[in-house]
Amino acid sequence: MKPGKHDRQYHILITGAELQELQRHTARMAESYGLDVRIERYKGKRTLGLYRWDLECLLDVMETALADREDYPSPDSPGYEALKALKARLRAAYDELYGKNATT
Repeated sequence: MKPGKHDRQYHILITGAELQELQRHTARMAESYGLDVRIERYKGKRTLGLYRWDLECLLDVMETALADREDYPSPDSPGYEALKALKARLRAAYDELYGKNATT
């Protein structure tokens, strides 16, 4: 998908446990216009530019992953907490940019 002239990019730095947990779930990012490859290659040294559709994809993937009891049998596990924290950060950014009543 090619961004239009009014599409805004959100820049975020994802590192450490949050990045490791997100990279575990790139296989769930089907039809993501290359986002899965970008996340796999991302090292966490520079900010990652995400468009609206990227944020929506990541939020959906994290929602599915957090609900999967095979991946996270305990909500107290460090991986679960890291992914939940990243989801909260991305949700706050999405709501700030596009409003709380936006899709997803």
